[in-house]
Amino acid sequence: MDVPPEVPKEDGRPKWDNKFQYILSCIGFAVGLGNVWRFPYLCQIHGGGIPLLHLELALGQCLRKGSINAWHTISPYLGGVGVASLMVSILVSLYYNTILTWVMWYFINSFQEPLPWSICPLNENRTGLNEECYESTAVNYFWYRKTLNITPDVTDSGTLQWWLILCLAACWAIVYLCTIRGIETTGKAIYVTAIFPYLVLTIFLIHGLSLPGATEGLVYLFTPNLNILQNPRVWLDAATQIFFSLSLAFGGLIAFSSYNPSKNDCEKDAVTVAIVNSITSLYASIPVFSVLGFKALTGYWDCLDRNIISVINEYDLPEQSITRQNYTDWITFLNSSNPEKLAGLKLKSCDLQEFLDQSVSGSGLAFIVFTQAIILMPGSQAWAILFFVMLFSLGLSSMFGNIEGVFTPLLEVKVISKSIPKELLSGIICLASFLFALCFTLGSGSYWIDIFDSYAGSLPLLVIAFFEVIGVAYVYKIKRFSKDMKWMTGRKLNLYWQITWKFISPLLLLIVFVAFVTLQIQKKPTYAAWNPKYEHFPVKEQKVYPPWVQAICVLLAALPCIFIPLVALIHLIKRMRRSKDPSFVPPEIFSCQEFNSNFSHPPQK
Repeated sequence: MDVPPEVPKEDGRPKWDNKFQYILSCIGFAVGLGNVWRFPYLCQIHGGGIPLLHLELALGQCLRKGSINAWHTISPYLGGVGVASLMVSILVSLYYNTILTWVMWYFINSFQEPLPWSICPLNENRTGLNEECYESTAVNYFWYRKTLNITPDVTDSGTLQWWLILCLAACWAIVYLCTIRGIETTGKAIYVTAIFPYLVLTIFLIHGLSLPGATEGLVYLFTPNLNILQNPRVWLDAATQIFFSLSLAFGGLIAFSSYNPSKNDCEKDAVTVAIVNSITSLYASIPVFSVLGFKALTGYWDCLDRNIISVINEYDLPEQSITRQNYTDWITFLNSSNPEKLAGLKLKSCDLQEFLDQSVSGSGLAFIVFTQAIILMPGSQAWAILFFVMLFSLGLSSMFGNIEGVFTPLLEVKVISKSIPKELLSGIICLASFLFALCFTLGSGSYWIDIFDSYAGSLPLLVIAFFEVIGVAYVYKIKRFSKDMKWMTGRKLNLYWQITWKFISPLLLLIVFVAFVTLQIQKKPTYAAWNPKYEHFPVKEQKVYPPWVQAICVLLAALPCIFIPLVALIHLIKRMRRSKDPSFVPPEIFSCQEFNSNFSHPPQK
């Protein structure tokens, strides 16, 4: 890729070593765990993320500031948009790095032979298998009991898990070392963390396609379920996933692009990052669904084999007389000749489609479904190590963007002294985050991570993105922004971007926001609890959040958003006070071109 001509460095900002490093950092931030474990193909139905991605990259590059100062420069009334982005980055970082803690714990345990989630341990009396494990599965037992040591209720905090505390400390130490000097260190680490997952995905792709059941898994992936698509909740999830998938409204992309030279083709950058992100989602889903197809087919065969043994024993038939291929014919024949006897066997219903439908998204895909599939593979240890190293790399490169969304604005705001070294500021951010995230290592920690994910990482992103578009289109004005874009990229702004920013994006964001709030109000928020004493165990028990937890859910969704009107109100009050002063002159609206020329040609004294 061509490196754009650099502008003089009077503003003292660090710069990317090259264009590839910058693009890789944006891709690393955008491509995260969600590309592997949230069902990616569903999100590709939407294409609404690219205009917002372009807007953020252009804004950061134009103003060469972090999120808070960038929006404050456009209008002091919009400073709260930057603060809201900062808050979301902090809240998401807290739980996102805890997910990496789980990944690290599984990675450490992957070196054991046999894999610890492949067998049930003995009970305390050593007279049989552990009851909880026996009633569920070894994979479920290792995840819920040996990893999370989960409590049966969100209100029951349980105790801190020392193994998770150690892994959490290690994860934050790694994040600190990689972000110690902002992009000067993350820019080097990103070469490994962003490229390595593609290597592992390719290895999984080659191996996954050779497994029995891969074809069934891929057919399942590419066959849309029209009934599901009629559910508005699915479209809503897909819309919010776009924000997560492209890392919009976090402030990290504005921070990354602010280290670019002013004259750089940000339009091409936005399209490149969005296309690579979408291709990665598709590329990741092929090996994932190949392996899930293999797991489903293995489960289906196991179900058939059990039924076959039952029928052979009951009817005293010769061995090998019933096979997987002729099983259906035999059942039809026996059902017509002696239906009562066959019904008495209580054979399990074996349906491949049901086994395929058991695939889940989120942490369940990585730590339950995929680990179960890995056990069935030859050389399971090596596959487990590869899989969890890949997940760790994906998550770590996204953490760089989250921390940058906190680090860059804090470096620039006047609240923090300029004399504080970057290393110390980065250390304070990571240490404070580690101490707060200790609550996620409690027995109820995974319930709280779900709450943070559902509320802190969804609604605020929609609100921030809405005000970002309104800020550029109607406060700064599209006409002025078009001139800036022409100055930066060397060509006139496409009509598509203008119409999208002015009309389509705000309207879509408003519709999704209203739909989200409406759906939340319609039904009480519930969660699935792992309770060994539940009568239908190992099925999870559906519980309603108690009122105080619901209040925290509302607080998490509202906390970042509240800064937008709050900062605007503070500036309004300040302006009203100043306007009474006869010497007060209202600030002029700047343009990006003038703003950058001040650095290139400092005013003569």
